[in-house]
Amino acid sequence: MVKKSSQQRDLFESERSFRLLVGGVADYALYMLDPKGIITSWNIGGERIKGYSPEEIVGQHFSRFYTETDRANGKPARALGIARDKGRYEEEGWRVRKDGTFFWASVVIDPIYEDGELIGFAKITRDITERRNAQLKLEAMQKQLAESQKFDALGQLTGGVAHDFNNLLMIISGSLHVLKKGAIDDAKLQRAISAIETATRRGAALTNQLLTFARRQSVNPQVIDLAERIAAIRAVLDTGVGSSVRLVFDVAREVWPVRTDVSELETALLNLVINARDAMPDGGTVTISARNVTLDEVPLAGEFVAIDVADTGLGIPADVVDKIFEPFFTTKAIGKGTGLGLSQVHGFAHQAGGTVKVASELGKGTIFTVLLPRGTDAPARDTAEAVPFRGSGTVLLVEDNPDVALVSIGLLEQLGYHVRRVADAEAALREIETDGVDFVFSDIVMPGKMDGLTLAHRLRQIRPGLPILLATGYSEVAADVRGDFPILRKPYEIHELSEAIAKLPR
Repeated sequence: MVKKSSQQRDLFESERSFRLLVGGVADYALYMLDPKGIITSWNIGGERIKGYSPEEIVGQHFSRFYTETDRANGKPARALGIARDKGRYEEEGWRVRKDGTFFWASVVIDPIYEDGELIGFAKITRDITERRNAQLKLEAMQKQLAESQKFDALGQLTGGVAHDFNNLLMIISGSLHVLKKGAIDDAKLQRAISAIETATRRGAALTNQLLTFARRQSVNPQVIDLAERIAAIRAVLDTGVGSSVRLVFDVAREVWPVRTDVSELETALLNLVINARDAMPDGGTVTISARNVTLDEVPLAGEFVAIDVADTGLGIPADVVDKIFEPFFTTKAIGKGTGLGLSQVHGFAHQAGGTVKVASELGKGTIFTVLLPRGTDAPARDTAEAVPFRGSGTVLLVEDNPDVALVSIGLLEQLGYHVRRVADAEAALREIETDGVDFVFSDIVMPGKMDGLTLAHRLRQIRPGLPILLATGYSEVAADVRGDFPILRKPYEIHELSEAIAKLPR
């Protein structure tokens, strides 16, 4: 009798200890269900995670923790059935707290048997919302990294091709200017030259888009009044959409200025408008809007202006949307598009320190959102004179490509300059010592230990007042200029060269 009493006492103490253990666990909801799913016990973890006190929840059916959709689909009963038939049920999914808020739960349900008969279920629920959010954030960052690496690889390829192509275009466009002067009385030759000029400009525009995608374009960022800039190109954008499409503007009056390259911004907006037009073969509406946003995301954080270009067109299929920014990718018919418009937008936005996002629904339209960083300085005003500039004096031309140098010398001489040409930066420094140079015109990409930008900084040290103009069709170091020196993009024509020289500080 004493032995039995001792065993009963030990069993009672064991059960009491177990109840205290379960009741004291705060990080897990540990509770029992009867065979029909009615809650028969409740611990402090259940109260902390789900918000119910024992008096409120014991005797209630556990299905109240599920979402309405899951209840309607019979998920609670199915969970108990799987636990009974297979010996365990495990899942992750949304659950509902007492206050109606949702949390992401890790759930385990085990059947409890006594003498071979099912007497209920033990249920363990853990709130893993923070872990899930961290995992989703990590996956998003990994996807972003993979996408960045893919675009960097494409950028290296397209940037290298565009570099060589720009030098070829420079030779073609410069030589055409010489031919044009000698063929004034030959109408047939003038027409041929005009056709070549048009093709050259088209090639230069395509190359420019490639370089912008590759983020290797030499840009001239400045703070601009976005509302004013959009208003200034409204006529161009209207022409881009055609007669069957209505263009609507909704730019907030208090929209911040942005810091970006004006030319690239205008090209990006035109590309987006044309893309929207092509997505609406039967007509529709394109809405351009702009608003201020403050972001706290990875990798963007701070004050930005969001420019939306929305259409009411066909939408973009889900299997295509991840490819639309790749160069030469297009869903348009042959001859209807180059596949470079959206790649230019992508490169422009990222090079400006922002990004571009897309949201699309089949049959309902697409919204492209370009995010550009807020400009903190006063917006720049265009004060350049439009009159042709003709100068005199001696130019030191620093250009390693002899064919490009020949063309540049011809253009500079037509503008009234005497030209002394060297092939690298070291030779340029030696030439400067002989004096008699009125300004320096140097390519950025050159062989040797010193590129054109380094040369410019060195010249500024030894000849502080010497005007310096840089030229490039492609350069990674051009991004480091930051307005220190003016940059002329290759291929350039004589009027562009003349305007660039006219703006040099003297």
